[in-house]
Order: sequence, then C-alpha cells, then structure tokens
Amino acid sequence: MRAGKQVTPQAILFDDDGETPNNPSLPLLVYRGAVEVESATDPAALFENAFGAHGWGQGWRNGIHGFLHFHTRTHEVLGIARGRARVQFGGAGGQELDVEAGDVVVLPAGTGHRRVSASADLLVVGAYPDNGGFDQRRPGEIDHASAVSAVAAVPLPRADPLYGQAGPLRETWMR
Repeated sequence: MRAGKQVTPQAILFDDDGETPNNPSLPLLVYRGAVEVESATDPAALFENAFGAHGWGQGWRNGIHGFLHFHTRTHEVLGIARGRARVQFGGAGGQELDVEAGDVVVLPAGTGHRRVSASADLLVVGAYPDNGGFDQRRPGEIDHASAVSAVAAVPLPRADPLYGQAGPLRETWMR
C-alpha cells in the first residue's frame, strides 16, 4: 500500500446486459496506484500479504483470462503486480480500462471481465473473500435468471482487501 496514504477507489456500476448479470447494486472499484511495487523484489507478495491479512484468500498468481467470464458465488480482487493490461469489465457491452502495476480492482459478484491486451510481463494476484464460494461462468453457461439470483445472495466481504475494516469497500458497497 502507499505509505500512510489510503487511495480512494473509482466506482463504476454496470447494468445487467441480458447475458452477463454484473451486479445491480455493487460497483466495480478501481484503486489506482494503491501498492508501491517499483522497488519490491517480489511485488506479488505485497498483494498476497495485504489480501490475506484482510480475509481475502484462495489466492493465485497468473494473468487475466482472455475470454469473458464472471463469478456468481463470490467477489474477486485483482492486484496488478507487474506489467499492464487493457481489461473489459461489465460484459460484452462494458467498459475497457487500462490497469498497471500497483493498481487493485475489486469486482463484485456477477461482474463480467476479460483481458483485451496485456504486456508480456503481466503478473496478477487474484483472491476471493473467505465468505464466498468460487465458481467461474461464461455467458450462456448458466441460466441468466439463476445467475442473477446467485449474485444477489453473495454476502458482502468482511473487509476491504487492502485496508481492512477501515477501508472504503464496505462503506461504498453499503450505500
């Protein structure tokens, strides 16, 4: 995290597009430059440690899938440890955003996402709140009404993945 400074996330709410449920009440949160990775020997560990300390486990290191998918039983956090990517959020008609090393993106359950392009050195750390259940769906793989219903039942995370109880996630998502 930035030394002594909490980053205020950008919030983007996506509508259900009939194929990708997105989330009707919880916005995608983008924390720009939230983690100082420039001088880190293992920048992924910075994200893993922060996420794990705040109840976001089941972590992984990889990239971002190039196919559109979403999660109906859990929220997800993506920490960009190295490189940069252009990612489409919100389904086929969603919005493309550029993310780069140091950024964190929190996706509420149902939010469609896919990698559009990426640098060769892209390294992403992903994790899920401990009170969710992992699944991965593509549009058309699950009955849309069932997906919408499942997304609505996902509990709020107990804490912000970067800042814990004092972080902006719960306040933003509880409005």
